[in-house]
Amino acid sequence: MRTGEIAEDDTLKVLIVDDHAVFRRGLQMVLRQEPDIEVVGEAQDGFEAVAKAQQLMPDVVLMDVRMPKRSGIEATREIRDLLPHVKILMLTISDEEADLYEAIKAGASGYLLKEISIDEVADAVRSVSAGQSRLSPQMASKLLAEFAAMSKRADAQQQFAAPRLTEREMEVLKLVAQGKNNRDIGRALFISENTVKNHIRNILEKLHLRSRMEAVVYAVREKLLEIT
Repeated sequence: MRTGEIAEDDTLKVLIVDDHAVFRRGLQMVLRQEPDIEVVGEAQDGFEAVAKAQQLMPDVVLMDVRMPKRSGIEATREIRDLLPHVKILMLTISDEEADLYEAIKAGASGYLLKEISIDEVADAVRSVSAGQSRLSPQMASKLLAEFAAMSKRADAQQQFAAPRLTEREMEVLKLVAQGKNNRDIGRALFISENTVKNHIRNILEKLHLRSRMEAVVYAVREKLLEIT
């Protein structure tokens, strides 16, 4: 392989799902300039998104929320059930808290508004593929507000006993909830990045969660993350 080339195994395969053809074309033009990203296909509604995801096996799906026939949130839920390894990044004009929360519950790894610079999309694709979460600042504020409300509601309800996590798993979960990536968590706890990944996998299995984002929700509900 010549210097500067990207190995085929290192190329991120992306599926673009949006009901506006012009927007899809714009995304394709930008992403195709990235040497480590390959746009493998596109879809114009949720039904087509599920079919194309199974056919093309992308690493990341860029998913609109509101589309005809079937919403992006419904498609996200089914894709995550069928293809758990596929990461889904919502890219939408909807700044509604309900859409944000439902997208996270469906298994989305991020939620970006279309008002962001289109050049930022490639970096977001890389982030979610690496297991990180991406939120537009405006949506992050709304998410924290929703988490705070959830925590208060939980105080008024009888809670079932939470699955028991080890002391180390609790430390990892708290750092995940603070938005730290695997490398930073490893440095903070003096453990390897692979060990961090194993702890996170065990945490998600024990709590019956599907993503780091859902782990943050759990951390807030259980008051492991303070919100002011």
